[in-house]
Amino acid sequence: MENLIGLLVAVPLLGAALLLCGGRRLDGKGHYIGTVLAGASFVIGAVLFADMLGRGEHDRALHSKVFSWIPVGGFRADVAFQLDQLSMTFVLLITGVGTLIHIYSIGYMEHDERRRRFFGYLNLFLAAMLLLVLADNYLLLYVGWEGVGLASYLLIGFWQHKPSAATAAKKAFIVNRVGDVGLSIAIMLMFTTFGTFTFAPVLTNADHASEGKLTAIGLMLLLAACGKSAQVPLQSWLGDAMEGPTPVSALIHAATMVTAGVYLITRSGAIFNAAPDAQAAVVAVGAVTLLFGAIVGCAKDDIKKALAGSTMSQIGYMILAAGLGPIGYVFAIMHLVTHGFFKAGLFLGAGSVMHAMNDEVDMRKYGGLRKYMPVTFITFGLGYLAIIGFPGLSGFWSKDKIIEAAFAKGGTEGWILGGAALLGAAITAYYMTRVMLLTFFGEKRWVPDEEGHEPHPHESPSSMTIPMIVLAVGSVFAGGLFSVNDAFLKWLEPVTGHSHGDSPLSAAAVTAGTMVVLAIGVALAWAQYGRRPVPRTAPRGSLLTRAARRDLLQDDFNHVALVKPGQYLTRGLVYVDHKLVDGVVNGTAASVGGLSGRLRKLQNGYARTYAVSMFGGTAVLIAATLLMRAV
Repeated sequence: MENLIGLLVAVPLLGAALLLCGGRRLDGKGHYIGTVLAGASFVIGAVLFADMLGRGEHDRALHSKVFSWIPVGGFRADVAFQLDQLSMTFVLLITGVGTLIHIYSIGYMEHDERRRRFFGYLNLFLAAMLLLVLADNYLLLYVGWEGVGLASYLLIGFWQHKPSAATAAKKAFIVNRVGDVGLSIAIMLMFTTFGTFTFAPVLTNADHASEGKLTAIGLMLLLAACGKSAQVPLQSWLGDAMEGPTPVSALIHAATMVTAGVYLITRSGAIFNAAPDAQAAVVAVGAVTLLFGAIVGCAKDDIKKALAGSTMSQIGYMILAAGLGPIGYVFAIMHLVTHGFFKAGLFLGAGSVMHAMNDEVDMRKYGGLRKYMPVTFITFGLGYLAIIGFPGLSGFWSKDKIIEAAFAKGGTEGWILGGAALLGAAITAYYMTRVMLLTFFGEKRWVPDEEGHEPHPHESPSSMTIPMIVLAVGSVFAGGLFSVNDAFLKWLEPVTGHSHGDSPLSAAAVTAGTMVVLAIGVALAWAQYGRRPVPRTAPRGSLLTRAARRDLLQDDFNHVALVKPGQYLTRGLVYVDHKLVDGVVNGTAASVGGLSGRLRKLQNGYARTYAVSMFGGTAVLIAATLLMRAV
């Protein structure tokens, strides 16, 4: 079975190579090749999963060394894979949801001339993410980490003929590089501290390192997670990333890129457990981001950007849970998986709506679409109910567990974190109900576009609706299945560990509180958008609303705090270079040139000039000699 682990990465990587290097001869069938190879990777993962289930819970980890990558003296880095319960969970999510997104893309990208290249990029994305979660050491993980960043750049900017898409791709790439610096520093600190960057020795010996070093490593890992998972303060790229094709949004938000940070923190749990300051920073980032993203999602009229704010918030829940240590690791991953189902379904549903509405993204120009798109309405609706935590659906089981874990932190901190998580649940119910009402209810509000073409809403083809139906089924049942006899907890506990904490509230009390805030959020949205006519143009709104439309001024802050100082620094360096460095160099050259020009006049080739010079020199020497004798 160990030999199959490498195939998980090799199969989609082969697809990327074929589709990107195979030339135009594959244009007519490239999308099928990419989809089949993504599906093949899922099948391999399912086979490995079945084999893993047949083993004892403490005998499930598999290792596979492919080759020695960098053997230099005492330094050794291997291309080696580790498949345990944690990485297997990600493998099934990445390949399963990724394959559904490939199938959906066959219909969605049907008329795109560069469809073969698009599927090549999708395969590359899967291969990089699988490498990231299967690596048995941080250095190889870093390769997958960078591969995901490259693939996201290519996919977000896939329609690079649009300046907004090209700008969004560059923004995502640059912001993520900031986080990547954190990961590279963390790896170097690991090597100087432990003499290796392989998971087993690093995590096993974490307790023996100084708390200061572990705190530094933990903070650098958190910086890396903030970049990939769009957490405060590196969250600004996520909304702009919606410029890519909708399947890209689903892939990035549900199954791959933004979940990488949660994986990194959970995998490095032993480091954070031994570094309470770094762990507290993780909790703070998660709590702030879950509220930040939720508030942003309330003010967006662009359906994809509203869902992007939702992703930021839901990943914030996961980061918060991961920061709680053994109390929350399992529930962070559980919510990550359930979120993979309902968020992928929501994004694909949004793409279906855009497909029917001539690529219109403004929800104020939708309305009443449930009559025209029943399958999209039902599947999107189930995803909506799951994300707000409607009783019995997937989000109910996973998000409630995170809220319980937040209270279980104990003391004042537990009340603050639990309160923040409950407030986030209320806001989630509000903005997602708003999305449902603006899109599928009320009177139709669509109008002809600039060229006079009026949308004619219709249901999407089966290649798009079938993946949406499958994801809707997962949105309904996955969380409940995970919770039967604590199945998911027992599955991950051997890898992540688990502690019940000390909650001041019972599980029933937390659930009751969650249901109350959910009802309040839904009621507020219904009162504002369900009972009143929706204007086609958004009113000016309050100061908070205007700030939320501008992503709570995150780009403005970055411009003032980073871009402006960077510009001033650059101008200063240019001035110093021109005036000082170039001045010294050019001044030296001018001095030498001027002196040479003057000396050159003494060497003019005329004998009479040389004779006069010799006579003058002789006269000076004689005069000097006579003067010295006289003295």
